[in-house]
Amino acid sequence: MDEGVSRIQRRVSVRKRNRASARSPGASPAARGSLRSAGEAEEERTAGSRRRKTVGARAAEPIDSEEDMFGGYDSFVENSFLAQIDDLEQKYMPFPEHRNHATDFATEDLCSESIKNKFSLPMESNFTENKTKSPSESEDVPVEPSNDLSYNDMPSSQLLFFENLWNSSKDLNAPSTKERDTNSSSNNTVNEELPPGHIEQPQKNDEFSPKVRTSSDMSRRESIKDHLKSAMAGNATVQAPMFSKSKQLKETLLSEEINVAMKTIESSSYDLGPFYSLPSKVRDLYVQSRGIEKLYEWQHTCLTLSSVQERKNLIYSLPTSGGKTLVAEILMLQELLCRRKDVLMILPYVAIVQEKISGLSSFGIELGFFVEEYAGSKGRFPPTKRREKKSLYIATIEKGHSLVNSLIETGRIGNLGLVVIDELHMIGEGSRGAILEMTLAKILYTSKTTQIIGMSATLNNVEDLQKFLQAEYFSSHFRPVELKEYLKINDTIYEVDSKAENGMTFSRLLNFKYSDTLKKMDPDHLVALVSEVIPNYSCLVFCPSKKNCENVAEMLCKFLSKDFFLRAHLKHREKEKRDVIKNLQNVSNGNVCPVLTHTIPYGIAYHHSGLTNEERKLLEEAYSTGVLCLFTCTSTLAAGVNLPARRVILRAPYMAKEFLKRNQYKQMIGRAGRAGIDTIGESILIMQEKDKQQVLELISKPLENCYSHLVQEFNKGVQSLFLSLIGLKIATTLGDIYHFMNGTFFGVQQKILLKDKSLWEITVESLRYLTEKGLLQRDTVCNSEEELECNFQITKLGRASFKGTIDLAYCNILYRDLKKGLEGLVLESLLHLIYLTTPYDMVSHCDPNWMIYFRQFNQLTPAEQNVASLLGVSESFIGKKASGQAIRKKVDKDIVNRLYLSFVLYTLLKDTNIWRVSEKFNMPRGYIQNLLAGAASFSSCVLHFCEELEEFWVYKALLVELTKKLTYCVKAELIPLMEVTGVLEGRAKQLYNAGYRTLMHLANANPEVLIKTIDHLSRRQAKQIVSSAKMLLHEKAEALQEEVEELLRPPSDFPVVEKE
Repeated sequence: MDEGVSRIQRRVSVRKRNRASARSPGASPAARGSLRSAGEAEEERTAGSRRRKTVGARAAEPIDSEEDMFGGYDSFVENSFLAQIDDLEQKYMPFPEHRNHATDFATEDLCSESIKNKFSLPMESNFTENKTKSPSESEDVPVEPSNDLSYNDMPSSQLLFFENLWNSSKDLNAPSTKERDTNSSSNNTVNEELPPGHIEQPQKNDEFSPKVRTSSDMSRRESIKDHLKSAMAGNATVQAPMFSKSKQLKETLLSEEINVAMKTIESSSYDLGPFYSLPSKVRDLYVQSRGIEKLYEWQHTCLTLSSVQERKNLIYSLPTSGGKTLVAEILMLQELLCRRKDVLMILPYVAIVQEKISGLSSFGIELGFFVEEYAGSKGRFPPTKRREKKSLYIATIEKGHSLVNSLIETGRIGNLGLVVIDELHMIGEGSRGAILEMTLAKILYTSKTTQIIGMSATLNNVEDLQKFLQAEYFSSHFRPVELKEYLKINDTIYEVDSKAENGMTFSRLLNFKYSDTLKKMDPDHLVALVSEVIPNYSCLVFCPSKKNCENVAEMLCKFLSKDFFLRAHLKHREKEKRDVIKNLQNVSNGNVCPVLTHTIPYGIAYHHSGLTNEERKLLEEAYSTGVLCLFTCTSTLAAGVNLPARRVILRAPYMAKEFLKRNQYKQMIGRAGRAGIDTIGESILIMQEKDKQQVLELISKPLENCYSHLVQEFNKGVQSLFLSLIGLKIATTLGDIYHFMNGTFFGVQQKILLKDKSLWEITVESLRYLTEKGLLQRDTVCNSEEELECNFQITKLGRASFKGTIDLAYCNILYRDLKKGLEGLVLESLLHLIYLTTPYDMVSHCDPNWMIYFRQFNQLTPAEQNVASLLGVSESFIGKKASGQAIRKKVDKDIVNRLYLSFVLYTLLKDTNIWRVSEKFNMPRGYIQNLLAGAASFSSCVLHFCEELEEFWVYKALLVELTKKLTYCVKAELIPLMEVTGVLEGRAKQLYNAGYRTLMHLANANPEVLIKTIDHLSRRQAKQIVSSAKMLLHEKAEALQEEVEELLRPPSDFPVVEKE
């Protein structure tokens, strides 16, 4: 790393040597401040050394006056050197009418250097002053036409160029022309000095620029081509003086430097400010919203890597809490603001997507880009095409795949400049990993300009991922807070030490005094371990199961209540704890879990998937602010939102009944140590003597390798991939599909993963299966010799399945159910539609309570009972199951279970109180909420499925409304408020009752007033709500404006009548 840092410092210190022939007082600061790589600087010094030796060795030789001084540029035709300069100038120097192109960050000054060593680096104080670099000093020295410069040593073409340039410079520096006049000429420079509000953009990207330029527009500046052409022509007509060979070398050097300048012009158009090519406003936003004033050294090194500057694909890996996300955000902002391209960020879970949306909405408002959510049932396909502002799409793995498909289908994948993947190691995890692999493979195959950045804390076989993504790799072991790992056996604590013989060394004995009764209650000494840190510091206790989380939380509270010294926990932030309980009551219609009611006064709570989203959000907020000091949690918290702690305790080396994997262990202990708060982080793994050997292997072995699941997940993997490849026309022949497969992550690992069959055989078999299933068809019957060129086409059912992202295991069943529904669709209630949108994959996990089933069945209206009879489920069947009688008649178990889940959803939509529904069906409230989210997402998929099949037109309008109901599951008046990211039902009710009833109300709200008006609303939450509302309002306004312009725009196929 030291070598990398020194290389960066060397690159920063060595500036491009400036020439008067390419400079003027009006030159663009972006062009002047561009930096060359360290390699280029070294080459120039080496070349300079060689030149000095050559000049010293040879005497000056006379050359013939007829010698060509044009340096090989002997033509002014289209492919000449001067024509290239003119092309670049036309491309990167906007015409005057574009100088006033306004953006939300138009007040920022352009940067003098594209990369800085720190957040705050001194900028050039006077952009209009000509400067050049002294060979031996790092400071800049003004250039003046004095006797210090040996004009006699210069080529004649350069002499004439200097003379003309200096005359124009004197005119420009006259007092009467100090202030720039936009109607005057541009003083013959490669880059013009632009007003502070201007953002230089490539000319080719301006769709709205006029095609015809007036003569007055063109006369406002004189190009560098005219200068050079004039100088060269004049030089050709005068007698050339006698020059030495050293002067010829200088002439060659001049043309080399012009080539460098040409490259600088291209790169400088992406340089908008002093903070890693971004406006200083970005740096200020990070200071204000995140409190980040300085980057870590590794972050600066990573951002200034040559591979990043050259926009190569990159994988980077650091320990948890090392600051990976900040680097990704800066790269995303560079793409959005500098290169003016859209960005896709893929995150593993809906909760993290919503957290990131809330965090970046304020940046979008301030800097002028959109932040769009693609999670659950949210997201538009294809995404709205923006006129000016670019979009940051933040998506889950599944929605990210659908988004990429829609961009490819509409020919807009080239607009996607950057894709960022968090937790890249998930590419090796089941069906979700297969979907992520498909997404990345399609991007690599269809867009050569889209950069891919992947990050993870737990990567091992990086070489395979590098080969798949064609990426560079950067890693560091940096952690802002030191982490110490400990193991506990009985009452002895050992420190993990890789240098020790058995991997650990003795640390200390626990000296907490236990009574005999308490020892039986707490055999693992958890109370002793947590009481060392709480309530002044935070602690996470990872438990093997959800039930164990609740039991451990209650056990700890019993201990704390009996110990006189530990009872002081009750007094710590007592009022705020009471507020947390009140908040839980508000969001749950007066209901609070009895376990939480008991544990929260002690600053303790459990955290697992059994909580509702509202409960989880409130508890996480209380933990982040220090009101709660301890969470008992499952492993899902390690991969979810960022909740670090001073100490992390692993209750056992198991998750459920499976022994921990190295990756899981590293993720959990990675939560230890809070940057900016703690000076150290600790992890303690509690183990029994019987597990000692396995645990020692766990702490010493490398991370697990990451393997493709593309073929292993047959329906959701390779078959789904082939269907989409043909549907999107990415690859339609057997040969092309096989070629595509070789470029996937699976293709890279095929020698390791394939034992019985070859990749070719799998490809042929999968295509045959899809054809037999009626999802694909061949154009013609192909001979064995023409098999490679045999063309496949997608059928209507195949297209519907692909567009709806329906699991291919269920696509025929869904088609059959929808077809049967048309025969007698019951619209007197929502039950029939809800049944059709109940997710198939949740049916297998359903185990109905038959007494509850029978009770709910008896409460159905005649129309609702008609739905059950249409499905083949009778009251007598449910009654016999409830009474335990034998059943002779065979009934489809999946239909029965699916109808039971439909009852749960139907009851929830009518009641909207998840607590009452949870009690009525004796189901965990978290499970019911997950069922609701799954139904909303599947309803959206079924809607897209029906849109592709004309026979299902009747479902389209019905499913649009049902999807909205399932997504929000609240009264209609609260839906506009719940569209705002971070506003859940409880908060929406508070806002509605306080008078904030529309999106416009929230977008125009004052966060300080919100804090006073809404109970238990933090300042951070208030700002995020207002920012998210503004972002959503801007998106809707932009969409309406584009619709208006589309209506008023003349049609492209408008008939043209020729004049007689």
